Parts: sequence; C-alpha cells; structure tokens
Amino acid sequence: MSDIILAGQDLDHDHDAHHEVVPDRGIARWLLTTNHKDIGTLYLWFSFIMLLIGGTMALVIRTELFEPGLQFIEPAFFNQMTTNHGLIMVFGAIMPAFVGLANWLVPMMVGAPDMALPRMNNLSFWILPLAFGLLISTLFMEGGGPNFGWTFYAPLSTTYAPDTVTYFILGIHMMGASSIMGSINIIATILNMRAPGMTLMKMPLFVWTWLITAYLLLAVMPVLAGLVTMMLFDIHFGTSFFNAAGGGDPVMFQHIFWFFGHPEVYIMILPAFGIISQIIPTFARKPLFGYDSMVYATASIAFLSFTVWAHHMFTVGMPLAGQLFFMYATLLIAVPTGVKVFNWVSTMWRGAMTFETPMLFAIAFVVLFTIGGFSGLMLAIAPADYQYHDTYFVVAHFHYVLVPGSLFSILAAVYYWLPKWCGRMYDESLGKLHFWLSFVGVNVTFFPQHFSGLAGMPRRIPDYALQFADFNMVSSIGAYVFGFSQLLFLYVVIKAIKSGEPATDRVWEGAHGLEWTLPSPAPYHTFTHPPRVTEIEAHS
Repeated sequence: MSDIILAGQDLDHDHDAHHEVVPDRGIARWLLTTNHKDIGTLYLWFSFIMLLIGGTMALVIRTELFEPGLQFIEPAFFNQMTTNHGLIMVFGAIMPAFVGLANWLVPMMVGAPDMALPRMNNLSFWILPLAFGLLISTLFMEGGGPNFGWTFYAPLSTTYAPDTVTYFILGIHMMGASSIMGSINIIATILNMRAPGMTLMKMPLFVWTWLITAYLLLAVMPVLAGLVTMMLFDIHFGTSFFNAAGGGDPVMFQHIFWFFGHPEVYIMILPAFGIISQIIPTFARKPLFGYDSMVYATASIAFLSFTVWAHHMFTVGMPLAGQLFFMYATLLIAVPTGVKVFNWVSTMWRGAMTFETPMLFAIAFVVLFTIGGFSGLMLAIAPADYQYHDTYFVVAHFHYVLVPGSLFSILAAVYYWLPKWCGRMYDESLGKLHFWLSFVGVNVTFFPQHFSGLAGMPRRIPDYALQFADFNMVSSIGAYVFGFSQLLFLYVVIKAIKSGEPATDRVWEGAHGLEWTLPSPAPYHTFTHPPRVTEIEAHS
C-alpha cells in the first residue's frame, strides 16, 4: 500500500490525558474491556494457547505413527486426537488469530477510534474460551470426546457417536455465534468508520481481504449451525435427516458440510493474502504491484468458493455432469489465485529487498502456499482424485495451505506489527532462527506425506503397513522440530515485550499506512480526532 499523506494528524498525537488513561491492571480490565486493542490481544493470546493444545495433539498423533504397530495409545483415543486436533486448529487457532489481527489493525488502518460495536466485540471473544472449554472437556468424560474426524460426517457423528457429541454440537454453535458477531463488527467498522478521504479503493489490502472474509463468514456460519442442529435432532428427537433407514441421506450431510467447509478454507486464507500484501511491499520498498487486480481477485475467489464444494466428494457416486462442473469450477479458482502470486512476485522484482523476519515468512508463504495450490489442482481433477481421496496426499495438501499459508502469515504479522503494539523490537537473530526451524520443520513434516499418500497410505489410521515406515518416521521428526520451535516464538515475543529495544514510530523503513503514523507503542485510544486522508500516491 502506498504512502498516505494526512492533514491535521498531529491532533491525534498530542499526548493529552485522554490518551494516557489506561484501565487498572488486573482481571477486571480483561473481562470487561471494550477497547479494540485489548480484545485483539485477548484473541491473539487465546489462539496461541489453542495452537499449543492442538499442536500437542498433533505430536501425540505423530508419536504413534513414528513406526508401524500400536505403540502408545488406543485406536479410539487416536481418533479423538485427530478430530480435536483439526477442530482446535481450524476454529481455535487460525480463525481467532485472524480476528485478533483484525481487531488490532482494522481501526488503526482506516483511521477509526475503535470497532463499531465495542460491547458486542467483548462478548464475541468471551464466548470462545467457554466453547473450547466445552469441547476439550469431552476428552475427560465417559465414552471420550468426538472421534469422527473434524469433518464429522454422518452417520459416524450421529448413529455411532459417543454421548459427548451433544457438547460438541453446543460448542460449534457458540463458535459460530462468535464468528457472526465478529464479522458484523468488522463490516460495520470498515463501511461506516473510515477516516475522511479513505475511499474503498484506498484501503490497505488487509482491510479489503477482511471485509470480504467477513461476508463469507456471515454467509456460511448459519449453514454450519443448521447442519449441527439437524445432527442434534437426528440424535435426540427421532428425525432422519442423515439416517438412510428412516429415508434420510448421509451424502446430503457432506453436501451441506462442504457448502460451509469450502468457503471456510478461504476464510482461513484470504486474511493471510492481505497480510502478505502489506509485508512484501514494505521490504521490497515498492508499492504493491496491481492493487486493483488484487482487490478484484480476492472478490473473485470469495465468489467462486461457493461453486466448488463437491470437489471434496468426487468418490460418493456423483453424476458425470456434476463431476465435470465441480472440476472446472475448481480449476477456475486457480486464475485469481495465480494473479495474486504473480503480483507478489512482481512487487519483489527488482525491489530494494531486505530479509527481516516478517519478509522471510512472507516469501516462504508465497513459495509453499503455491506448492499447496498445485497439489490442490491435482486433487481437483476428478478421475485422478479417485487415487488421492482420503490418503495422506490430501493431508499433505491442506497442511501446505494452512501451515505455511495461514500460520506463517500470522507469524509474519506478529513480527511485523509487534513493535507498533508494544513499542519494542524483537530479537532479529532469534526471529530468524525461529523462521528457519519452522521452515525446515514444516517441509520435513509434510513433504514426505505426498509420497506416502501417492503410495496409498490412508489418512486417520493409527497403524500402517511396513512400506510407509520411512516416510512416517521422517514426518514425525519434522513435526517435533516444528512444534517445539513455536516455544522459541513465545520466548521471542515475551522477550520483546519485556526488554526489547525501543521501536521508532515508523518501525520499518518502507512501511506505509495510517497505523505507522501513530507513536510506538500505539496509544490506548487512537484517532479520537479522525485523520483526513488528503492524498495517496498512485498504486503503480
């Protein structure tokens, strides 16, 4: 995003008493806060705790799979680990982290004093710990927790599920309510509270991607709520939505789930596109190449995401016409995604690039996310998908999209904006060490899974044939490297907050945007006098 010139911005930087008023320290501040920065901080810490819990479950899975044979845990508990790992990472780690970044950054990027609906903002966060407390508590109940995979297909999740599935359904409803409230808040803030002169096509890309993501959430979360409600009725009230014996259809479950689930994939990646589109121009010291086309590509991806859901279902006995439609629609999404990758590479081309930690994560994002995209194109080809379906090739594909995609972008964002949040720089050497450990760990973990999948290893199994042993051993070693390197990230962040070098207001030499006009650390209340955006450089 190119530089923004402000009129009268000094009005907001007089350190009058209003800016220095921070609530008393203590638990009441965090329980009752309506400040967007506090709530953003709560979301980010919550998502990191969920990352550690979900990551621990992943390490349980990889420890069991280190070599053939049943080593440490029972198959039933293995199934509970795979289910909860997926649910916690998707709904507890990735999504709340992006909402936390939106809370911190969107008001500062558009020149708003806070989110549009601050009390609802508080409520939308505090629902989440209750929802995940409910979900995780099922592991300690009689019969164990959900054991039917994160996609919870019927009849596994209805007819054959443990009794605790009812708690799981309530937890999903609560998570959905939180997402819907957060989305309404973000849309209202962006559309109604922009600074004078900040037109839609002057907004930073991160704001654009979140505006589109929020509409996606509003569209699909009610679909998920309807689905789990139908499950609830099948389990407790004698209906047969998904029970073939009563005239229902288990395949209908998959259609409804993936009508939610595929846009959900883009909900977890569009904000990442926005983050990368902020970071690469900063460290390439060039304006983002093709700003307008990035906005249109993001909107195109969001629209097309509603037309491709059944590519997850090529093996259910779909008619040929259905297979062809969903195959071609899926391949079509590669076009706007390719536009984005082209624009990021073009932004870096002949730029005065430096390689601070946020830029390293951003470049890794572009390279590894593209690998995930290519394996997605392989899965989109209906006849080939019969070979790939439900193998470790699928596991490798979506982890290449969600770990170097979503998670790397979140880590890049924290390194990039942390000095603005806390007013202190992180340790660059430790940041780069964290990057290289994460980069090597991710590739050692997930790249071998392509090969074991192509060789025919099914996903979600606690034991496997001897021919898959070497790939699984390598994958498990990579998982431990990647998992434990995130503790180094925790250390880097805490060290920066407590004892980092003071950060300048601009922080990064090539950074542009309203948030960089604020002092570091950003005052508790910002833009109490709206800045007026009077001029903006050309995007090209």
